[in-house]
Amino acid sequence: MNALISVSDKSGIVEFAQALHALNIRLLSTGGTAKLLLDAGLPVTEVADHTNFPEMLDGRVKTLHPKIHGGLLARREVPEHMAALKTHGIETIDLLIVNLYPFEATVAKEGCTLEDAIENIDIGGPAMVRSAAKNWKDVGVLTDASQYAGVIAELQDAGKLTDKTRFALSVAAFNRISQYDGAISDYLSAIGDAGEKSLFPAQSNGRFVKVQDLRYGENSHQQAALYRDLHPAPGSLVTATQLQGKELSYNNIADADAAWECVKGFDLLKDGAACVIVKHANPCGVAIGKDGLDAYSKALRTDPTSAFGGIIALNCPLDERVALQISKQFVEVLIAPAFSPEALDIFKAKANVRILQIALPAGGATAWQNGRNFMDVKRVGSGLLMQTADNHELSIADLKVVSRLQPTQEQLHDMLFAWKVAKYVKSNAIVFCAGGATLGVGAGQMSRIDSARIASIKAANGGLTLQGSAVASDAFFPFRDGLDVVVDAGAACVIQPGGSMRDQEVIDAANERQVVMVLTGVRHFRH
Repeated sequence: MNALISVSDKSGIVEFAQALHALNIRLLSTGGTAKLLLDAGLPVTEVADHTNFPEMLDGRVKTLHPKIHGGLLARREVPEHMAALKTHGIETIDLLIVNLYPFEATVAKEGCTLEDAIENIDIGGPAMVRSAAKNWKDVGVLTDASQYAGVIAELQDAGKLTDKTRFALSVAAFNRISQYDGAISDYLSAIGDAGEKSLFPAQSNGRFVKVQDLRYGENSHQQAALYRDLHPAPGSLVTATQLQGKELSYNNIADADAAWECVKGFDLLKDGAACVIVKHANPCGVAIGKDGLDAYSKALRTDPTSAFGGIIALNCPLDERVALQISKQFVEVLIAPAFSPEALDIFKAKANVRILQIALPAGGATAWQNGRNFMDVKRVGSGLLMQTADNHELSIADLKVVSRLQPTQEQLHDMLFAWKVAKYVKSNAIVFCAGGATLGVGAGQMSRIDSARIASIKAANGGLTLQGSAVASDAFFPFRDGLDVVVDAGAACVIQPGGSMRDQEVIDAANERQVVMVLTGVRHFRH
């Protein structure tokens, strides 16, 4: 049996080759890999000696040879193939171990040039992988170090790989080639005529890995599955560990993502403990507090009716005190960066509650996204809408006070809190807040006035007063009537983007009603 080894990432390759040698498998190798194995005392035949043809063009051509591809592609059960190998003195290659030039890592580096990228496009590696993967019935192809241990164990146990293993390796190999080619296409498609790099390539190649099949989709007659990015963002929902509960449903996942994305937008050190309760993809209660229990209690007060059967997310470890309170209500999914053993014991009595643990991303929720040009993608009929993520962070210094009445520090903080929540509420969005907690949320209405009225009704149903509250509108007020509704409800200060043709009319109304108004200059539509 012959094994050809040619790897860029040499993690674990010496130990793997030693195990192959112990099984009397002949080792072929190239360049730096061959030197590494020889230095480790392993008998290795260099590919140039095997093919009787030297490497050329600075190593660009070394494995593109009939003695390599003939050995990989020959079908052992076809007499004519085996006869051709004998005629031309070609030996079969039964195992191929290849990982590719680090193209993805290279283009991710700051200052990567087009020349750097081109030099890291592997040619011989993918060609060999395709040959071996196509001939999976006779050849095992390994493209990742994580496969080494399982292959060695099977060879030691049975002396050969099963058809099932070789086929699985082949599928993994073709997936890797697809991912690699997609990364190259994305990079090169983004290079303009003048050499500048566009955020949006001429061709976009999605690369997603299936996490699990789901029982059904949004409705029971629909089929569904969950996929993750090939390289998921740290602290994203697909990185969660489920500690307890039934399998997540399609709607559970969608709502849990909305809750987690909102709650991790609050920095534990800067903002304090935060709790977000989501129902049908919209926050129905959001609050910050001195600890998890305080934040949860304040968030629940906003709309306890909608919170029934909702998703609860916290940005702080969930302890026994919070668990005791949450366990009193019906909750579908509970999310936090950590759970105390006592908290988990409490929820053992509610075995159907799905408990997800997700590590908060280092450097804040948007640090990774900002560094990777994170894209927000929405499917439309036979197409995609792509945009950069809505990562705009607003500070007090960014606010433009347009009313005669000046805001207090407390009002400024309440308005910024309301603005942050409004970012995660479906448009049209109106959010009343005070004291670091939502009081009423109006979401997803065709009319901004209706959203304002619904938010007021929600507050009234919860027995909460809106007198002196701050209100955020995710987009501008096109007329003064929307402002009048929120002021009639009790709002004392308003934060909105501005930008309407009738901005002055709305500002005049704010002065007439003697409320504070600040403009952000940006909006937070969420459709």
